[in-house]
Amino acid sequence: MPTWEDVVALAARLPGVEESTWYRTPSLKVGGRGFARLRTEAEGALVLMCQLDEKQALLGSGDPAFSTTAHYDGYGAILVNLELVDPDQLAELVEEAWRLKAPARLRKAFDAGPG
Repeated sequence: MPTWEDVVALAARLPGVEESTWYRTPSLKVGGRGFARLRTEAEGALVLMCQLDEKQALLGSGDPAFSTTAHYDGYGAILVNLELVDPDQLAELVEEAWRLKAPARLRKAFDAGPG
């Protein structure tokens, strides 16, 4: 089962990521823009930014790792249950969330690889 520390480790391999807070909860930002937040509210979960079509696909998959609340209706964010999510899928979703918020220069540098 992935933890918040695992999410931080996944994001640490991406350029420009910083640990921060967002709505008084632990978060990850790039270029000052949040892309992941650990919810500590009653229902818990990890909030990851995503495209609306990706959100619909995840919710439509029936995978219990993904959910939303009325608060996030029409907003590009998905709730991820860390106790249920596949670690490989989590890694992909963290990178996709980073890509949505990262400045173009950081995305280009990451895509170019080392050197």
